[in-house]
Amino acid sequence: MKRQFFRYVFQNVAGMIGVSVYILADTFFISVCSGANGITVLNLALPIYGLIFAIGSMVGVGSATRYAIRKAQGKKDTDFYFTQAVLWDCVLSIPFMLLGIFAPEQVLRFMGADAVIMELGKCYVRIFMTATPLFMVNYVFTAFTRNDNAPTTAMVGSIAGSLFNIVFDYIFMFPMGFGLTGAALATVFSPVITSLVCCVHCLGKNSGIRFLWKLPSPRQLFSCCGLGVSAFVGEMSSAVTTTIFNFLILGIAGNVGVAAYGVVANLSLIAMAIFNGISQGVQPLTSKSYGHGNRDEVRTLLKLGIFVSLAVEAVIIAVVWNFTDTLVGIFNSEGNESLLYLAHDGLRLYFLGYLFAGVNILLVSYFAATARVKQAFVASVLRGALAIAICAVVMAKLWGIYGVWLSFLVSEILTLVVILAMCRNKN
Repeated sequence: MKRQFFRYVFQNVAGMIGVSVYILADTFFISVCSGANGITVLNLALPIYGLIFAIGSMVGVGSATRYAIRKAQGKKDTDFYFTQAVLWDCVLSIPFMLLGIFAPEQVLRFMGADAVIMELGKCYVRIFMTATPLFMVNYVFTAFTRNDNAPTTAMVGSIAGSLFNIVFDYIFMFPMGFGLTGAALATVFSPVITSLVCCVHCLGKNSGIRFLWKLPSPRQLFSCCGLGVSAFVGEMSSAVTTTIFNFLILGIAGNVGVAAYGVVANLSLIAMAIFNGISQGVQPLTSKSYGHGNRDEVRTLLKLGIFVSLAVEAVIIAVVWNFTDTLVGIFNSEGNESLLYLAHDGLRLYFLGYLFAGVNILLVSYFAATARVKQAFVASVLRGALAIAICAVVMAKLWGIYGVWLSFLVSEILTLVVILAMCRNKN
């Protein structure tokens, strides 16, 4: 079981890092192409990406988790889960598409952009929001492939999509001269590549996934979303944090401050991807053991997950604190001293939150993987929105930008205390 555990975790972490790397590539190429204003556009767009990814992952991962549990229990109603997830993701993507087509400037204004940023970023926002179904449905393909005993295929698909994005980022932005529009085009084709690779398994002879259609079932959707809430929070927490931080930092340090936070937020995506990869790697095994009624295996998987998360937390903090200016310099092609100063302190203080965030993400995923919907929901809402929102606003008033940077750490500590209390009450 340990060998299978580490194989699933490694493959999912690799896949998730692959996804985050293309966002870093976006940030790097955009910083070279458009400087600090380009990074500001991307950082204001990140919460929208986060919401799209969060909804897609909640439906996709939740449906795949329910599929894995019921299949392990020998139930015969698993044939419709895949197609229902695809259908609901397409329906839920419609508002994003309409906003992207008809109101990209208003979206940017709502996110805090001024006239310069709106003019620079409107085409970027229009393109990626119009492609929302591609992003959402991609989570269905990867989650079902992973839960259908093909984590290697899911990993290869994620990495292939990321490599495509990085290569065509450069091609579209520089040789072809499309600028930010090119970055958006490369990004929207990336999930198509990932989904096509996953189709190799889904349509293969070893696949247990069925493509049977029936009328949309809201009851089934809510049932699956309850188990996908940890995946939702894993994506949504970044969006909520970025939105709150953007508005707070705009008031404290202006566009340069938001650009500095853009550096912090994009590097944070890698750390978040690693921990989401660990939790999503453990989830199929935990759900299967839980479905079979093997509680000893469930506890062993949880202990292994916590151990790996703690080890990775220590490594991430060490890397960030020892290579702070090098990491910031990657995205500071203009040599902006104000950006370097703000991002240096921000990176070090913000990443202290990852001393606790990895374990929190794993525990929330554990609740969902074992069908503890109430506990998963409470921990998810606390971690993904409530704690960080309260801590950021209060601490910004008390200590300015340093309070903003440290609010992530405090919110993760509070979340861990509540999660441990729930674990104790439920033995």
